[in-house]
Amino acid sequence: MQQILKDKIIEVCDKKIAAKGDAVGVSFYAFFKNKNDNPELLLEAATWWIETHKLDHFEKAVKIKALVHGISAK
Repeated sequence: MQQILKDKIIEVCDKKIAAKGDAVGVSFYAFFKNKNDNPELLLEAATWWIETHKLDHFEKAVKIKALVHGISAK
């Protein structure tokens, strides 16, 4: 995964956790603007989310952060 995507995921998760607590959920769409201005990065995020980790549409932000950091998120 590109570092720019990792950084964006962590940034968004941190903001959502700070605003709504540890139980807040996110989808991979949360890391992108409504305008599809970087389709390659969106596809990379979708592949990581859906194919690599087989995640549900919404997952807890703390779980996503752990996965990005390579920590077991069970």
